[in-house]
Amino acid sequence: MAHPLMFDDDDPLLARVRGLALALPGSDEKVSHGHPAFFTTKVFAYYGGSIKVDGQYEQHGTSLVVQPDEEEARALLQDPRCYRPAYLGPSGWVGLDLDDGTDWDEVAELLEISYRRTAGTRLVVSLDAEREAD
Repeated sequence: MAHPLMFDDDDPLLARVRGLALALPGSDEKVSHGHPAFFTTKVFAYYGGSIKVDGQYEQHGTSLVVQPDEEEARALLQDPRCYRPAYLGPSGWVGLDLDDGTDWDEVAELLEISYRRTAGTRLVVSLDAEREAD
């Protein structure tokens, strides 16, 4: 049985995340477990996540889920906007709730950190070349 879609394709926050994620070299989007997933050969970000509270899943539908390094994860989890998502949290993933006051430079940075951890060497070299040209 397929997972139901857990997002609105017209969501303006998703549109901003999508634009930033798909601007990274070789990135693409698919739906995984009902959420948009951004990937190269491996997923580097999801839009939407959940946490388990008292045996029930609490949705964080307008959030970005990324895989930062350990130090960045510890810092993020000190922020009340952040959470350890169900299933992915034990593997180091962190969710960041998004809203109208979101710092999009922070989102771009988190996407890039996660991308660098999952993308192949060739793609990271391509990203670095783009950054140097800017």
